[in-house]
Amino acid sequence: MYYRFDLREWVMALDDESQGMAPSFVLSLIQRLPDTSLTAALASGGREQFGWGVDRHIAADLFDAINQNTRACGNWGKKPPKFDPRPRPGRKGKKKRVSVMDIFSRFQGA
Repeated sequence: MYYRFDLREWVMALDDESQGMAPSFVLSLIQRLPDTSLTAALASGGREQFGWGVDRHIAADLFDAINQNTRACGNWGKKPPKFDPRPRPGRKGKKKRVSVMDIFSRFQGA
């Protein structure tokens, strides 16, 4: 409910000329959702992506880079310690195109 109304209701009302918005307007609203939205998460691979925007991915990458720098530059004696990477939602397999019907079916499964 990023826009304070349910976009699904507006999409369903597209057949009703008196109530629905223009399809191009609904599409522009969907395209301008923030990258941390549930719609963007479902389009990116699933619910585990929810809340993971560009800023969180960059922070996790920065955390891993600092750990690698610490491991490379530290005075560890014989063997440096192993630093675990920052946990992040991963995509398993190849990236496939996601249709609107796929996203809608994932919403219905919630």
